[in-house]
Amino acid sequence: MKMNKLLVALPLTLSLLVPTAALADGHSSHTASETSSSMEAGTATPAAELRIALDTVLTEHAFLAVEAMRKGVDGAEDFEQASGALLANADDLKAAVASVYGEEGAAQFDEIWKSHIGYFVDYVTATAEDNQEGKDKALADLEEYKKTQSEFFDTATEGRLPAAAVQEGLDMHVDQLVKSFDAYVEGDFETAYALERESIHHMSMFAETLSVAITDQFADKFENTNPDTPAVDLRAQLNMTFTEHAGLAAMAMQDGADGAESFDQASAALLANADDLSAAVASVYGEEAGMQFEETWKSHIGYFVDYVTATAEKDADGQEQAKADLDKYITEQAALLDAATEGRVPADALEEGLTAHVDQLLMAFDSYVAGDFDAAYSAIREAYAHMTMPAAGLSAAITDQFPEQFIAAEMPSEMPKTGMGGTADSSSMPFMWILGGLMLAGLSMTLVWRTRHQS
Repeated sequence: MKMNKLLVALPLTLSLLVPTAALADGHSSHTASETSSSMEAGTATPAAELRIALDTVLTEHAFLAVEAMRKGVDGAEDFEQASGALLANADDLKAAVASVYGEEGAAQFDEIWKSHIGYFVDYVTATAEDNQEGKDKALADLEEYKKTQSEFFDTATEGRLPAAAVQEGLDMHVDQLVKSFDAYVEGDFETAYALERESIHHMSMFAETLSVAITDQFADKFENTNPDTPAVDLRAQLNMTFTEHAGLAAMAMQDGADGAESFDQASAALLANADDLSAAVASVYGEEAGMQFEETWKSHIGYFVDYVTATAEKDADGQEQAKADLDKYITEQAALLDAATEGRVPADALEEGLTAHVDQLLMAFDSYVAGDFDAAYSAIREAYAHMTMPAAGLSAAITDQFPEQFIAAEMPSEMPKTGMGGTADSSSMPFMWILGGLMLAGLSMTLVWRTRHQS
């Protein structure tokens, strides 16, 4: 079978069926030109769904790989389940390939992809045994993997993703994971979590590049739509930030329950993610609105910490109080975003989604504390996937609210330099410049918010 038949062209069925349109239907008084502009700035095109599917599965891979490696070196009881979650993520990718190219093609891709997971495990095992020779062997195997994987993508995309550029991106991916792990082993938790976040962000950029190559190669399959527009960029960046929140929150809560030395740094990574999200809101609606969002959003992080603390102290009353505070948060957050989007994201729909988010993280934590690690990691993956929904709904609302800022662009004439050749700045948030022109909308959002809360 030719390699170009083995491309990872994730089918649209892999992406979650997000009720994006339903969340935006509450605002129906648009003019014909506004509706046309909104369609041009669509966040739910076939190409967009491909990019989001890739973004979700690839960023989750980076997140789960880091966590599984840490569990391995710690000799944690839940290492088997953490590894199982990582392999289940790989199976999602394999199933997508099979649905397009058949079982033989999927098996070939799966063998390449899972090999590097195995080499990371070898590196962890050798580290735990203080076996330098074993570590060197694992790193050498990873070098061979990068060559094989690069050649695969080059051939599969018919040169759209050149092997040299792919290998440079894979160099970054492997280095981030290995260096994050090494820093964790050395007790440099701040560096470890910084590199974990970098690895997640890098895989989001790879998802963008891969989606551009796929939609260029199979234009008819994706209805000649473009995955690299300002509107889709917005959705993808929110997707990365929201899903990262779920992953970091779940693991920080585990650290809290374990009394881990890395708890402060795990919490700091979670709060840094919240800062990114608050900055995104501010870039759309203004600084005052950003601060209002930040206060509300960070409050629920604090309530999760309260729940963890109460659980450690076997304080049932404290647990109930934390749950009550989380219920209050859900109502406040839903009202804030309903007001900000002028009803495009209705409060009742938001409350339902936020309740699911809270329940998933509490289920993951309670299961972890009870030693039911299968249930814990199932809930973590569910929580991660669920956060694609607010990203879809909020991005649809924003592009509908400000359609002139998100007019679809033509397909790019060359692959974007993001995540493949190491030329992108992984410390920046791409949606900051995309949304910079929306700063003037801040006053209107603040006025709407005040009106809702004064009435």
